[in-house]
Amino acid sequence: MSEPSIRIALPADEEELALLDRAAWSALHSVQPAPRPPYPPFFDERHLPQDYLVAVLDRRVVGYIRLVRVSALPAHAHVRQIQGLVVSDEARGKGVGRALVRAAIEEARGRGARRLTLRVLGHNTPARALYESEGFVVEGVLPEEFLLEGKYVDDVVMGRFL
Repeated sequence: MSEPSIRIALPADEEELALLDRAAWSALHSVQPAPRPPYPPFFDERHLPQDYLVAVLDRRVVGYIRLVRVSALPAHAHVRQIQGLVVSDEARGKGVGRALVRAAIEEARGRGARRLTLRVLGHNTPARALYESEGFVVEGVLPEEFLLEGKYVDDVVMGRFL
């Protein structure tokens, strides 16, 4: 498998991203219920194409990472947050997630950020290991913050300086 190219999402990516998002849904990483028709649009006023970096391999979108400002407060303008990382089943374990995280770090720097944060479910050990290997540290834990499939799950706050 060759290296994925990473770019900012385009409006034309919407259908492919929506399909990827639905196919990759799992209680391992989502607090939302499993998607069911009718499906909402992938892009909307809170989820803009420029918020997403996409990984493209063989002219197909195989992953994305969402990078946003946490708030509109000027005093918080130096912080960006990862709010979603998805990699297709066939591309998992092949460095796509790592490439997306590294691209998000560089993009956050380029957008003037000094810090990058994220939240990850406590039982999502593969994602936590990836983030830790890229310099993120646990900054807090919200114990039993979510009830998923009958089990309480911690919400782990991680961050790193850029």
